[in-house]
Amino acid sequence: MNPRLSALQPYPFEKLRHLLAQANTPPGHLNPINLSIGEPKHATPRLIVDAMQNAMEGLSVYPPTKGDPGLRGAIADWIARRYDMARPDPETQVLPALGSREALFAFAQTVVDPNADALVICPNPFYQIYEGAALLAGAQPYFINAEAGLNFGYDWDAVSADVWRKTQLLFVCSPGNPAGNVMSMDTWKKLFSLSDEYGFVIASDECYSEIYFDEMNKPLGGMQAASQLGRNDFRNLVCFSSLSKRSNVPGLRSGFVAGDARLISQFLLYRTYHGSAISPVVSRASVAAWNDESHVVENRRLYREKFEAVLPILGTHLQTGWPDASFYLWAQTPYADTDFVRDLYGATGVTTLPGSYLAREARGINPGAERIRIALVAPKEQCVEAAKRIADFLIHEAAL
Repeated sequence: MNPRLSALQPYPFEKLRHLLAQANTPPGHLNPINLSIGEPKHATPRLIVDAMQNAMEGLSVYPPTKGDPGLRGAIADWIARRYDMARPDPETQVLPALGSREALFAFAQTVVDPNADALVICPNPFYQIYEGAALLAGAQPYFINAEAGLNFGYDWDAVSADVWRKTQLLFVCSPGNPAGNVMSMDTWKKLFSLSDEYGFVIASDECYSEIYFDEMNKPLGGMQAASQLGRNDFRNLVCFSSLSKRSNVPGLRSGFVAGDARLISQFLLYRTYHGSAISPVVSRASVAAWNDESHVVENRRLYREKFEAVLPILGTHLQTGWPDASFYLWAQTPYADTDFVRDLYGATGVTTLPGSYLAREARGINPGAERIRIALVAPKEQCVEAAKRIADFLIHEAAL
């Protein structure tokens, strides 16, 4: 058995199940509302379903590891439109993937050279795939703590030169999970400069890039930042995106990696043996999704409505606010986040996720402690009802 498997920690939702098993049984008259997991609940657009149903002949052939040329072209076109930049080369700079999760994990196995000193820098809190990918690739994760005073960004200057020298891969997530913060151009400049100096690769997880609130203020992407800085070869940068959140198709498992052609080439070699190829059926549906923006605009409207309805209810009781993007609230709790989530569920039937489950203790603190992540993915009516229950719970707790 691979001894590195023993280093993997339980997934946050496994921890959550154990925590809720210790809770009181919620009142029987309250229907449970689960806001703990970031699984989109809006309806899948009909155009995607129709495209998939009309592509069933694709089941009779093996899919190419490199992906269907039409899909690569549609992704390249979308990148150019979305980020107002030159079209990346679909032959060398774009590779379809089975969603961003699979690609993020596999990419680390490609770029990490395992040795005793190998480090992979991860944001903290973070998507747990980053940690698992680093450990199974033979590196150690180095966590950099999010700071509320920096809009949940990071003090990159606090990372020592010795750590940067050992770093082979840096994971970033923008818009962030769980805080929804968007990286600025100044941050990208700094990270590109550090990458040039120390030679590490940047893996930019951008799966929430299309969930934002101002149609005139789209989140900056990594390839877009590189392009605006004249880094048109995207040196040491690979970006990851997905249709799951953008198009409400988490079950489609369709996304892409794009960026540095040298890295894409090596990733394709790995995937040739790894066996990750997108079915022609999924490819056809994905092309339809990437080529249409009207359903994405409507998707954003639905999320915006939920935030507009929920935040006035929670605002005076729970320290939160509008994120830059994404569908999460990253809220401060009045006492330990695990106790709060357990008590809230027992009293109201509302499930949220302890922030400490999304983070690790680093340099003496767990930056997720005394915070919860609330995913506004349920229908608006359920989100509003959950917000009212949370507010009533907080009022009751404060009165004790």
